[in-house]
Amino acid sequence: MSTPISTPALDQLFHNARTHGHWQARDVPESLLVQLFDLLKLCPTSANSSPARFVFVKSRDAKARLAPCLAEGNLEKTLAAPITVIVAQDNRFYEHMPKLFPHADAKSWFEGNPPLIEATAFRNSSLQGAYLIMAARALGLDCGPMSGFDPAAVNAAFFPDGRHTVNFLINLGYGEAGKVHPRSPRFDFQDVCQIL
Repeated sequence: MSTPISTPALDQLFHNARTHGHWQARDVPESLLVQLFDLLKLCPTSANSSPARFVFVKSRDAKARLAPCLAEGNLEKTLAAPITVIVAQDNRFYEHMPKLFPHADAKSWFEGNPPLIEATAFRNSSLQGAYLIMAARALGLDCGPMSGFDPAAVNAAFFPDGRHTVNFLINLGYGEAGKVHPRSPRFDFQDVCQIL
């Protein structure tokens, strides 16, 4: 773990990776989605709570359910993407804590504490969505994460029982590299970091 990964690997994960809005007509097989999950599930969450739930929207019917929920600027690229991942959170994730964190009574930390449940579910499902992006890049896929959608509409269309709620969306597939915008500026270390 103390050996840095290679420069080509860093290029694939960071330097050359971009947010994509144009997609090749290439399928993403289910076996690759399983690999993707098997990587991201290894990454850390608070007390191994793992509250994220992932809906891989791939079929024509599922895309038709998602389409009315999207902001106009995200509609075309989402319908063109081979898959759109709904990154959601399980609002009763703590029910699984006896399995996921067996060395303490972690379930009791959350029961009856809605603010802690919400904060933990949101923070950690966001982390797991970010892990999904990095795992996808590691497996040769491109991503287009998005916030432009109606959360209430997504929840009604995909999570009507209310147990799960959407966090954000990620288009997934093989991007058209020649159609990305130039990379936007980033902060320098000294602009946003402190060493105390």
